[in-house]
Amino acid sequence: MSEVKTKLELALKNAMKTGDDLAKRTFRLAVASIKNAEIEKREELDDAAIISILQKEIKMRRESIEGAKAANREDIIAQNEAEIKLLETLLPGQLSEDELKILVKNTAAELGVTSPSQMGQVIKVVMAKAQGRAANNDISRVVKEILSS
Repeated sequence: MSEVKTKLELALKNAMKTGDDLAKRTFRLAVASIKNAEIEKREELDDAAIISILQKEIKMRRESIEGAKAANREDIIAQNEAEIKLLETLLPGQLSEDELKILVKNTAAELGVTSPSQMGQVIKVVMAKAQGRAANNDISRVVKEILSS
């Protein structure tokens, strides 16, 4: 079993023991998403795939926060922010902005890419190197920023 999945199931058990309803609900939804993906693929997922699913869960909650802000629903905003914090505890250490910029610069130099039209090549390689330690939209933004300058 993957390390991240084990960590998630342990966090769910702890939430159940302590009676933390928010954590219990959040972790159960994450486990359900992972199990659905495993059923769909008909095999156990590796850490990279599970991290990707957790990042999608976080992204969905961020989008929900945007909708809640538009509707002026502070309760939903607070709940989703708390869920995001819980899910982020399961992810491996995230790359800082500076580390991501260095990774992008080095990758662009390795590939010999200098123009923004070749952005896709750099993004593809950086995503593989980052292995879930940076959000895809952050990678895309930094690559665009560096290749445009």
